Amino acid sequence: MLVLPVPGGGLTNWSPSGPPLPAPPKTPPTARIAYAAAHVVADALADEPGAVDWDTTLAFREHLWTCGLGVAEAMDTAQRGMGLDWATTKELVSRTGAVAAGRRWCAGVGTDQLPPGPATVASIVDAWREQLDLVGGAGAVPVVMASRALAAAADGPADYHSAYGKLLSEAGGPVLLHWLGEQFDPALAGYWGHDDVRAAARELAALCAEHAGTVAGVKVSVLDEAVETEFRRALPDGVACYTGDDFHYPELIAGDERGHSEALLGIFDPIAPVAAAALARLGEGDRAGYDALLGPTVPLAREVFRAPTRHYKTGVVFLAYLNGHQGHFRMLAGSESARTITQLATLLRLADEAGVLADPELAVARMRPLLLAAGVA
Repeated sequence: MLVLPVPGGGLTNWSPSGPPLPAPPKTPPTARIAYAAAHVVADALADEPGAVDWDTTLAFREHLWTCGLGVAEAMDTAQRGMGLDWATTKELVSRTGAVAAGRRWCAGVGTDQLPPGPATVASIVDAWREQLDLVGGAGAVPVVMASRALAAAADGPADYHSAYGKLLSEAGGPVLLHWLGEQFDPALAGYWGHDDVRAAARELAALCAEHAGTVAGVKVSVLDEAVETEFRRALPDGVACYTGDDFHYPELIAGDERGHSEALLGIFDPIAPVAAAALARLGEGDRAGYDALLGPTVPLAREVFRAPTRHYKTGVVFLAYLNGHQGHFRMLAGSESARTITQLATLLRLADEAGVLADPELAVARMRPLLLAAGVA
C-alpha cells in the first residue's frame, strides 16, 4: 500500500487493483498501421546532462517491436528541441537503423540543427534536406516535422507551400508530414499560415493534393477529433491520415463508414502492450473487445497530455520507470521536474485502472522513493 497525494490537497491510501497487462498478439496487428513515438532514456550517471543511455534506449525500441508496433524515432516524444540536440539525434537515428532489421520504423526530419536566430526559407529547406538524407539512408520512412524556424520566418501560406514544395519535389521516396499543434509546441502557433485550425487544415490538404505522389500520409496532432476527421476526408486518395490525437485516438483509429486514421502516437509508448492487443481485436472484427482494452487508457492519456501539453514526455518516462524499462526517473535537461508529485501519483492510479502496469508490485516499490523525496511519509 502507498499513501498518495490527491489533487486539491490531502492524502489517500492506495493499492493497485487494476486488470493485468494483456499479452501482446502473436503476430503484429495488420488492421491499422501503428507507430509508437518512442522516448529516449537519459544516462543518469553521465557528466553531461544531455547524454543518452544507448543500451536501454534501444532495448525499449525492441520492446515496442516485440509488442507488434512500429517505432517512430526521433520525434518530439524523444525530446527533440527539449534536451535532445542534433548531434545526439543523428546518433539515435543511426543506432536504431542498425538494429531495425526490416521492422517497421519511421523517423523525424526537422530543422533543429539551424543556429539560433532568424532563418531564411532556403536555409530551412537545406536543413530539412540534410536530415531527410540521414533518415532515408538509415532505412526509415521520413517524417517531415513542423519547423519552428519556418513558423518564425513565414509571412503567410505561400511561404509554407514554397518551402515544402521545394523539399517534396526533390524527395527520393514517399514521406509523411507532421502537423504538430501549438498545444504541443507554442512556437508552432499559426503554422501553415493560419491561426484558425480549420483554415490551416485546408491549407495542408491542398499541399498534400499538390504533392500526392510524394506524401504518403500526414500525422495530425491538434487534439480536435472533428478537425482531424474533416481533414482526413479531404485528403486525396493514397494519402493516409495518422492520428497524433492522444485524447481521441480510439474513435479516430476505429474510424467510420468513410474511413479511419492510422496511428502515430506518443501515448502508445507507455501503453504499447494494451494498444497492440486492442488493435489485434479490431483486426478480428471485435470492436467491443477493442473498446474494452483501449477505452480505459484514455483517462491516463488525458492526464499524461494535460496542459501544458509539451510536458507529456515526463509522464511517458515516468511510466517507463514504473514498468521497469529503465532503472531511474531522470530525463534529458532535467525534465522529470515538469510534473508535480501529485500529478505523478494520479498517473500511477490511472495506469493501474487502465491495465498498463506490467508488475504492480514493482510500480509500488518504485513510486515509494519518489514519494519520500517529495516529503510524503
